[in-house]
Amino acid sequence: MGEAKRRKETGAPPPQGKKGRKPLYIGLGVAVLVFVAAAVFFLTASPTPTSDDLPVADANADPFPAELDRYGVSIGDEDAPVVVREFADYQCPACARFLDASQQLKQEYVESGQVRFVYFDLPLQQHDNAMPAAHAARCAGDQGAYWEMHDELFDMQAEWSGSGSPVDTFTRYADDLGLDERRFRRCMDTDLHVDDIEESRRVAMRLRVTSTPTVLVDNIRLTRPGWGQLSAVVERELAD
Repeated sequence: MGEAKRRKETGAPPPQGKKGRKPLYIGLGVAVLVFVAAAVFFLTASPTPTSDDLPVADANADPFPAELDRYGVSIGDEDAPVVVREFADYQCPACARFLDASQQLKQEYVESGQVRFVYFDLPLQQHDNAMPAAHAARCAGDQGAYWEMHDELFDMQAEWSGSGSPVDTFTRYADDLGLDERRFRRCMDTDLHVDDIEESRRVAMRLRVTSTPTVLVDNIRLTRPGWGQLSAVVERELAD
């Protein structure tokens, strides 16, 4: 019996096949997309600077000993009202994820003179290439390209982190940045900045910093290092 004849004689609606279920699938798909978008917004949105969820300094906490900043590498106005300090390991995946936040911090607060940013090397023992990477950044700094190498190391972490000859890779980065390759290689081969990196690591030990990234806004340790919490605490400190 033809479909048209069957409907005419029985009055039955046509069977619901794939075409009939298509609007349902579309509706479910839209609902899932809305849920995902809401979840992403909730997880990445910045808390307000007055939120009770933001970390505060420990009771009776002393100010960060500013004289220790000379063992890190800093950028920004020396007299900036707020100082953000990061203790990190170039081979640490979580530190690589924090790079976006630190770059945004420099663009929005450091360049305007509101914040000074200090990076402390804390190469962890379990990361074989963390010390050479920290050294590569310092050697690039001798030629005025510390922060460019800093960003490149984090951006390209997956390429060199498991390498058996990371210095060759770092030398290529130096060449890409327009640095004097022979000078850079000589700096790496002579371990010129190893003592500086060890001094930075001792600062971490003195302050009982053992994990990376550890980020402090003045003397307040972030509990969720990322742009949302970082920017909110910075805004609160600037307001105070």
